[in-house]
Amino acid sequence: MSTAFPQDSVGLVTPQVLHFAEPLSLASGRTLANYDLIYETYGELNAARSNAVLICHALSGHHHAAGYHSAEDRKPGWWDSCIGPGKAIDTNRFFVVSLNNLGGCNGSTGPSSINPETGKPFGADFPVMTVECWVHSQARLADALGIEQWAAVVGGSLGGMQAMQWTISYPERVRHCVAIASAPKLSAQNIAFNEVARQAILTDPEFHGGHFQEQGVIPKRGLMLARMVGHITYLSDDAMGEKFGRGLKSEKLNYDFHSVEFQVESYLRYQGEEFSGRFDANTYLLMTKALDYFDPAAANDGDLAKTLAKAQADFCVISFTTDWRFSPQRSREIVDALTSARKNLCYLEIDAPQGHDAFLMPIPRYLQAFSSYMNRITL
Repeated sequence: MSTAFPQDSVGLVTPQVLHFAEPLSLASGRTLANYDLIYETYGELNAARSNAVLICHALSGHHHAAGYHSAEDRKPGWWDSCIGPGKAIDTNRFFVVSLNNLGGCNGSTGPSSINPETGKPFGADFPVMTVECWVHSQARLADALGIEQWAAVVGGSLGGMQAMQWTISYPERVRHCVAIASAPKLSAQNIAFNEVARQAILTDPEFHGGHFQEQGVIPKRGLMLARMVGHITYLSDDAMGEKFGRGLKSEKLNYDFHSVEFQVESYLRYQGEEFSGRFDANTYLLMTKALDYFDPAAANDGDLAKTLAKAQADFCVISFTTDWRFSPQRSREIVDALTSARKNLCYLEIDAPQGHDAFLMPIPRYLQAFSSYMNRITL
């Protein structure tokens, strides 16, 4: 590893792509004839193939979870604070796999990929995905990598939902499930926020029914608004107040509707601008729908304990006090169901002011607890 990188970094990493020619049947009734999955690995798979950990990403996440793609990279992967030598997910012990889900826009087959039947981007013709669909595709990736059982499946937010689904769909293939800042299903308020975000995209004049790539444009305004709405929900009121308060960009008010006057306005516009330049609008629609549809207890008339009864994994559930998007109450619903199903579990509620985004941040108490649990896993 280059000395240019921190000692606890996995260093330079190279994404890999696997092509799957076997059709994948989807929850919608449609079939994806073939597809690619892009992924990264950190650490080494042991001889017994018993030390593999799967990282499942949240809504706007991707395969680049740790390390650097080049010596010039200013920022490491999105979960670098948790993955690396000596970190919570210790790459001296674990072989870590992180992928970009189907329907993504970072290298796996998705709406911006070319549809082999038309020679044009899929756009809105790309099939709707569910968490269960993703888990089935991830199981095929595990097969291709020769991993019969994960030491742990780990994820935050939407990633935590995937981790839980793994224990339901493939109970014999998961020894530990770590679900962070997650929920057993979305609340009506969460679905409402997602719908506002989708409508911002769908009503953008440049959306063109989802086939904007063929027009050489992007629905930038809609995607910016969607991100701005989403970003507000990822932060707590205290975090926003501490970071911005009512701070002004300049010394005086302009008394108009177009100027960026408050610091928080500037921040949201920057986030929306940056996001719209790197994320696909159709993928945003697809990811939010997967969130909305997740409800594994529905298969058992709303009985989550009955749904989780088939799980064979031990569970670690972590929540954050100021997370109002996926509140501690939602994590406690998972804990109550696991307790009723008599599963081995630990639950930790972290006192943190950062809101939902806390799961991405190097909060000492959080990292300590996360590390403690992962260190307990026998290989």
